[in-house]
Amino acid sequence: MKLQRNGRTKALAIGAVALVSSLSLAACGSDNNSNTNGGNSSSSASGGASPAAAIACASKQAPFLGAGSTAQGTAIDQWKTLYGAACSGSTLSYNGVGSGAGIQQFNQGKVTFAGSDSALKPAEVDASKAVCPGGQGIDLPMVAGLVSIIYNVDGVPNLVLDGPTIAKIFDSQITKWNDPAIATLNPGANLPAADIQAFHRSDDSGTTQNLTTYLSKAGGGAWKYPAAKTWAGQGGQSAAQSSGVASQVKAVKNSIGYAELSYAQTNNLKSAQIATGASKPVEATAANAATTIGNAQIVGTGSDLALSLDYATKADGAYPIVLVTYEIVCDKGNKADTLDTLKSFLTYTVSDAGQAAIGDKGYVPLPKAVADKVKAVIPTLA
Repeated sequence: MKLQRNGRTKALAIGAVALVSSLSLAACGSDNNSNTNGGNSSSSASGGASPAAAIACASKQAPFLGAGSTAQGTAIDQWKTLYGAACSGSTLSYNGVGSGAGIQQFNQGKVTFAGSDSALKPAEVDASKAVCPGGQGIDLPMVAGLVSIIYNVDGVPNLVLDGPTIAKIFDSQITKWNDPAIATLNPGANLPAADIQAFHRSDDSGTTQNLTTYLSKAGGGAWKYPAAKTWAGQGGQSAAQSSGVASQVKAVKNSIGYAELSYAQTNNLKSAQIATGASKPVEATAANAATTIGNAQIVGTGSDLALSLDYATKADGAYPIVLVTYEIVCDKGNKADTLDTLKSFLTYTVSDAGQAAIGDKGYVPLPKAVADKVKAVIPTLA
């Protein structure tokens, strides 16, 4: 992820144990399930979600629009169910078109907020000033998770891969499942002498940017392209959005792709373990991603909370291919008719209850140090 670094980079000192324990937070504590602004309270989401805490509806409710990241699609669905039940006048319509298209729609003034799995680039910040009178677009971390290397190979329940091997597979440098590089990482595995069917995203995607950032940092030089939202690897087949990649991998034997953990879980797909140089390969779990995300650094300035993640981590139990989805809003110049609703919704999603509501959907609750900074910025939006 290419970010402008502040010389006063702030480390987020948070213990991995504390962060992992937050995965099982119940949406309770000081919240009391009563609505403070006359909205209809909701004690639970559909499908057995965690109980909803008190949601402070906007004094001036309004329907609002969002677009962008598919990585946070399941989280948004969960939140809008809970929030919409409590605040019936604040209906959210979210279009999962991918991070790149979401930023484009935000900078065209078409949506209230955009979701992106990578922080705004300087050119995108400059473009946002046209739709944020007196201000600019900023990145607010809201959804944390991981990119899973999903695969469909019969007889291989526990596949291990490393950065260079993943890079070569997705760049058509390794084309057979029984290639020596894969076999070395998987002694005793029944690897077929079959062609590898590799799937990548066809749309501009923050998920792609996070994967290619990992390949650039941990690929040992095997990935020859810059980290980017647009896929640059050679060969393979493409599919639209994470749901499309997951569907193709599920349907096609001897295939491999990448998608957020929630899509792997929903489609009952296996996820490769990653050999990082740690004492043993690291599984693609929310707890292991939490170890990496807990060591993130804030590199944005002012109200911008863009993060830097260590994709080349070799720490035990630290899954390296992680992502943070940002909600992109104006620091100043948000549309007056939806500003109160936007602030109300974001206040809920970053709350302990909001983060807990997506904890069983393949996501990682934000580290407290990050969440507290987001909570401080939201009231200042204008």
